[in-house]
Amino acid sequence: MANTIQLLPLGSSFVQILPKHNLREAICNIEQRWKLRCVANKQIDYSIIKKTSSYYKPSSWSHEFMMSVGDDNWKEVSKESSIKKLEEAVKYMLDDERMEPLDILQLIDEIQRLGLGYRFRESIKCALDRIIHSGKVMKKIDQSIHTCALYFTLLRQHGYQISADIFENFKDHNGKFNGSLAQDILGMLRLYEASQVAYKGENILDEAREFTTTNLKEMLGKIDMKMRARVSHALEIPFQRRMQRLEARWNIESYDKYDEAYQLLHTLAVFDFNMVQSILQGDLQQVSCWWKDVGLANKLHFARDRLMESFFWSVGMIFEPQFSECRKGLTKVVKLVTIIDDVYDVYGSLEELEQFTDAVERWDINALQHLPGCMKICFLALYNTINNMAYDVLKEQGQVILPQLTKVWADLCRLFLKEAQWSCNKHIPTFDEYLSMGWLSSSGPLLLVHAYFLMNKNITNEEIECFNDYPALLRYPSTIFRLCNDLSSSKAEIERGETANAISCYMHEKSVSEEVAREYIKSLIDENWKMINKELVSNSIFSKSFIEIAINLARIAQCHYQYGNAHSDPNDITRNRVLSVIIEPIQLTQPYRNLKLSVN
Repeated sequence: MANTIQLLPLGSSFVQILPKHNLREAICNIEQRWKLRCVANKQIDYSIIKKTSSYYKPSSWSHEFMMSVGDDNWKEVSKESSIKKLEEAVKYMLDDERMEPLDILQLIDEIQRLGLGYRFRESIKCALDRIIHSGKVMKKIDQSIHTCALYFTLLRQHGYQISADIFENFKDHNGKFNGSLAQDILGMLRLYEASQVAYKGENILDEAREFTTTNLKEMLGKIDMKMRARVSHALEIPFQRRMQRLEARWNIESYDKYDEAYQLLHTLAVFDFNMVQSILQGDLQQVSCWWKDVGLANKLHFARDRLMESFFWSVGMIFEPQFSECRKGLTKVVKLVTIIDDVYDVYGSLEELEQFTDAVERWDINALQHLPGCMKICFLALYNTINNMAYDVLKEQGQVILPQLTKVWADLCRLFLKEAQWSCNKHIPTFDEYLSMGWLSSSGPLLLVHAYFLMNKNITNEEIECFNDYPALLRYPSTIFRLCNDLSSSKAEIERGETANAISCYMHEKSVSEEVAREYIKSLIDENWKMINKELVSNSIFSKSFIEIAINLARIAQCHYQYGNAHSDPNDITRNRVLSVIIEPIQLTQPYRNLKLSVN
């Protein structure tokens, strides 16, 4: 006992028991050893010499900047009472049985696009149930591709059973979509969005996607600027696959409906966006203080210091105001994954990585004394953070989740080690071998397991046990995560000498060009989206809220890797996205300010 370091629970946190040294002295010792290690000759059994400095760009976001964000000016025009009145007015419209079903469907669609869907879940469900039972829409869907596609899309998005056969009536005698439909630009756009909620094997929706994509591209030069922007935006990434907060801002700022009812909706969307953003800023400041206290950024100079990007990722997974604790916990997890990934990719020799993996598998604080200096503080940060999370759940719900959390970390580190061995040996695995590991090593399953325990107040033993085998709900978005990452990072990874990447593995195995490999990877992403869509109507033991988080994992992956690797090499586009979602509030235009006064 005298020569060991242990963690013991005390209240809501864990404290260090250091018989011979206090914590500050221990960390100083770790720092000193790491500094010595950087200048010493190191036995490396990698075939490629790894850099330990200037490997990644420094962070664009300082702790001081994060602590300075936040402006109370928006609160003057967005008081809680105003939001409540606007919310009640929108709810009244949703509940109004006198409104035409098509008007209700369009209202629901606008609510979702403006980022307000989470406020009206029950009202939207009641409205959709009412429309289905009335049968009024079914009498009109044969007459309008716009109505048919909107109805179909909304029902699929909300987990209702509806057959894609309703689009058969829009085909000609040759079994092709009627060419005259191409003249209806809004109808084409709706049909295109409907094709994005397809299930695997629904050929008619595959045909609809090809038909609408071709015709919408041809129409781009013939439509006005506003419609062109909307169509281009959808063709780039459809609504179903977009990060919700970023999409909400885009739709709020490009809003072009000016009748009183929709002005009211738009005003609520602005108030809501700024209110949520203010909560996000508070969450960010708390995790920034945590990250500064942990001190890893100052110790592990070879690793990516990407706290803001990690927080942005967690916002993409779960943005709702009531889930602050989940969001903060996920940010810590994403940050630790990033650091540990860099330990395996950049820093450690195979022998050292085996030691680190063994320490995580055993989850034993005594393993600290056997780790290299740099890895000591990394393991200690992981150990303390995850133990604290498990302790909080035990204290609040009486559920023991530490075995599940340590299992997913051990699984991840074993996979990181395997990939390091491939790189060392210049081994190129088969594509199937790579992907069978790659969806797990993406860290997607680990993030979803943590998200479940962090957001759920009613954890069941059945669900806890279910995570041991990584259910399909975790696999599909994690596969998208892996493939999107590989599409954005393949060139940089090949330059670093890493051999395990979906692109390089497929090229090597099939003897095809990079372009062909990329197209195949994109097709796999589409297939996994179809599987995710199906999860919305499956008899899952998981709640709709958790299924939505799983879908959001795929969405933030598409967003994060759309313009390169936003984690490894953030650019102006990715920085501007962070600003728009987390930092800069939306300003109300004068007409909406006047409308705001009428509801106070």
